[in-house]
Amino acid sequence: MSYAIIMRRIRILHSFSVVFLYWSASSSDSDPQYANIDERKRKRMLSNRESVRRSRMRKQKRLQDLVQEVSALQKDNSQISERISVATQCYIEMQSANNVLRAQAMELTERLRSLNSVLQVVEEVGGYAVDIPEIPEPWQLPCPIQPIMASVDMFEYDG
Repeated sequence: MSYAIIMRRIRILHSFSVVFLYWSASSSDSDPQYANIDERKRKRMLSNRESVRRSRMRKQKRLQDLVQEVSALQKDNSQISERISVATQCYIEMQSANNVLRAQAMELTERLRSLNSVLQVVEEVGGYAVDIPEIPEPWQLPCPIQPIMASVDMFEYDG
């Protein structure tokens, strides 16, 4: 048994003994009027004690409920923080992949422009009629809804 519980029991015992001494000293069996008053005092004191005990129990229950709520909220908070961390990491990875794709698109656009300029030189010097396609801006593709399928093989040159 803990020290706090023992001390609490001692205080309760002490308060009962003080009440008992007060009650026995103040009550006189010879006068029924005083006996009735003392009985009412005793009942009121017991009722007050019981009320205080119930109040303390409610307070303790409320404290336990709040501690449980804090624990649950801390658990939720850590789960949300973890999800935010994962989402942030995914966002950073997507942003990095996007930057790579933008750089590749710009490089491919420059290659196409370079090839178009070679085609123009061939057309002017060689006299051949060459159909030189226009280069669309990377973000203004003709069919943006359809996915662009690509493979590594399509960029290899068989010379």
